[in-house]
Amino acid sequence: MFRRVVRQSKFRHVFGQAAKNDQCYDDIRVSRVTWDSSFCAVNPKFVAIIVEASGGGAFLVLPLHKTGRIDKSYPMVSGHTGPVLDIDWCPHNDQVIASGSEDCTVMVWQIPENGLTGPMSAPVVILEGHSKRVGIVTWHPTARSLLLSAGGDNVIIIWNVGTGEAVITLEDMHPDVIYSVCWNRNGSLICTACKDKKVRVIDPRKEEIVAEKDKAHEGARPMRAIFLADGNVFTTGFSRMSERQLALWNPQNMEEPISVHEMDTSNGVLLPFYDPDTNVVYLCGKGDSSIRYFEITDETPFVHYLNTFSTKEPQRGMGYMPKRGLDVNKCEIARFYKLHERKCEPITMTVPRKSDLFQDDLYPDTAGPDCALEAEEWFEGKNGDPVLISLKHGYVPGKNRDLKVVKKNILENNLWPAQGRLFCAVDFGSLI
Repeated sequence: MFRRVVRQSKFRHVFGQAAKNDQCYDDIRVSRVTWDSSFCAVNPKFVAIIVEASGGGAFLVLPLHKTGRIDKSYPMVSGHTGPVLDIDWCPHNDQVIASGSEDCTVMVWQIPENGLTGPMSAPVVILEGHSKRVGIVTWHPTARSLLLSAGGDNVIIIWNVGTGEAVITLEDMHPDVIYSVCWNRNGSLICTACKDKKVRVIDPRKEEIVAEKDKAHEGARPMRAIFLADGNVFTTGFSRMSERQLALWNPQNMEEPISVHEMDTSNGVLLPFYDPDTNVVYLCGKGDSSIRYFEITDETPFVHYLNTFSTKEPQRGMGYMPKRGLDVNKCEIARFYKLHERKCEPITMTVPRKSDLFQDDLYPDTAGPDCALEAEEWFEGKNGDPVLISLKHGYVPGKNRDLKVVKKNILENNLWPAQGRLFCAVDFGSLI
């Protein structure tokens, strides 16, 4: 169905290449927990992987260059008392990572600049407010120190990590398990996919549902929903006949999809990874051994199949490198970190070009590490688009300053947040 028309696209010949064995991260016991998150988070400095751990939950944080066999005694981040379900690097500081766990808590950690030298069990801040396990954590794309979490209690909480407070709590919007939550480009809206088969677009500051679609995908298996750069919503799910589907929606009119495609009858949940600079969506099915990629355009049928990268081994999870971490000299437009049962394998996606010059059509200015506004400004109603940087001379990471933690005097603090216990105030202004 996707191959009927041959169309011009600079991404038609994108090819994937798996790293050689000595460039993989070997002997890692990837988590076996039954939760459909990606189990892996990557930034230009580190790769973090959720692993099996006895007596609690843990994840590994490895500097990107630390390839090869990972010793069993390598230090881990292990403060949770239950399995870790999701991890997410802060987009504004490459040493700060958040984790959500079966133990109902969210923890925020600062990783030393050169990686761990010993086990880390003390987070910078613990965020408590969920009554059931926390399966989703995702940072705000443009505001400093804003973190969203979603739990098995069907509640979404938006935290000001700088004060440890749960500022916005979205209750009674989701009657069942929340499968995915995604911010839009400037962080003014979120879209969610829920077990009740509805996709919702929510304004979190007004605490209201802006748009929703019932039975976006009619199958019973989990859905995913992400925002695209133009404000449309891209979803993956299953049809009534258990075929995997992908669909494109306009939140202004959710009655009918802009486009819908059936793919195959595999039962793995499709995890979408999106590049807003090139408008390419990569779909990685859990348990699949392939990555399919599609280009989203304004021309019919709007979602254009590009190609499939296939390997022999199925994937347990997948990490996706931000654009600023790619090698522009090799025309690399995406890099994935594929989790096997016992290893993590980098996969590069490259556009073949003859010239050695910088390919500015492949690398428009992309979101950099600077935040557009402070948390307080966002809560007051301001919005800010991502602060863009050029990749022409490659991305050179700046130095991240240490986190300063100021303990609050509980005796003087009579105003407790309605949700969430306050552990400490974090000066996130000193992060960058």
